Amino acid sequence: MTDTAGKPVGPGPGAGASATGEGLVRRRRRWGRNSALGAAALLVVAAGAGWAVYARLSANITADEAAAAELARYERERPTALVRDAQNILLIGSDTRAGDGNGKYGKDAGTERSDTTILLHLAADRHSATAVSLPRDLMVDIPACGQKDGRRSDPVFAMFNHSFQVGGSACTIRTVEKLTGIRIDHHMVLDFSGFKEMVDAVDGVTVCLKEPVDDKAAKLRLPAGKVRLDGEQALGFVRARESLGNGSDTERMERQQRFLGALVNKVRGSDVLLNPAKLYPVLDAATSSLTTDPELASLRGLYQLVRGLRDIPTERVQFLTVPRESYVYDANRDQLVEPEAERLFARLRADQPVVVTQEDAQETPGQNTGPGATDGPSPAPTFRGRTAAEQTCE
Repeated sequence: MTDTAGKPVGPGPGAGASATGEGLVRRRRRWGRNSALGAAALLVVAAGAGWAVYARLSANITADEAAAAELARYERERPTALVRDAQNILLIGSDTRAGDGNGKYGKDAGTERSDTTILLHLAADRHSATAVSLPRDLMVDIPACGQKDGRRSDPVFAMFNHSFQVGGSACTIRTVEKLTGIRIDHHMVLDFSGFKEMVDAVDGVTVCLKEPVDDKAAKLRLPAGKVRLDGEQALGFVRARESLGNGSDTERMERQQRFLGALVNKVRGSDVLLNPAKLYPVLDAATSSLTTDPELASLRGLYQLVRGLRDIPTERVQFLTVPRESYVYDANRDQLVEPEAERLFARLRADQPVVVTQEDAQETPGQNTGPGATDGPSPAPTFRGRTAAEQTCE
């Protein structure tokens, strides 16, 4: 076929006259290049989004540089870690009224105290975890500590939570190390708002109540039985003292331990850890009100700490309160029960197993129990407490 000029009409040289022509090959190559560029662009966007999420969550965490500097100043007097890879983390619940969402729980008087303090010991083999509650009313020796105004406090014998009020997390860490002889490797401080948001991020936590709860101070009204608590209710539940149990701080710590055990079960028993859509809000809530030592103040730091916890069975996650009794000079204060408390601290220092029995058992804290208690090698001392597995609400 020709045109009006008599020239051939049809595919010209290289235009691809058939399915095997060179033109089609070039089109396929262009398509392949464009597809590769498109895929690369998608990967860049995905990586950018992932980095943005990582950067945001890491930026949520506040690095406690002041505490790090204070602890470095007293490095020579601090205990030495005895077992490599064992970790001791001090978890501090702050009652500060400063910051977003915290003012509704009271006026900001310019100071804050540790509302809850837990020493979390992670075994070197990561086969067990032991959480020890330290009563805020425990009478202890508090060392001289640096204060926000630049001055230094005097050493004092006072209630444990006074250490946080005087010198923040560094003073609390030094007080715990002096009391226990245990080296604190890391610390975390979480305020009211952060706790609430974490509970809401996992869609609430279920607890079992033997009796109805009606606490006006905590703004808490709950029926008896199986109840799912949202963040606001959970905060009232773990903080209430006046109308729940016997009103003591010890009973409140036991309630906190039961709730934390239920929270552990909720996170481990659902697909939160494997579902990014569910995991992100949990991480966002957990990091948004979190202050940690500089080494933990990033997602990478936190991941390195908790990655070994995924495989710990719930029955090996244990909660107990340090052996305590009423202070001899004031029934409203606490003192350690010795030698039981030192037995507990010694086992944690040496990364030796800590065995707990249920709270309603009759053994004395720290007492050797079971077969062989009087014959042959002494078994590990037993302390009253509970495991996360015992927190399941049937």
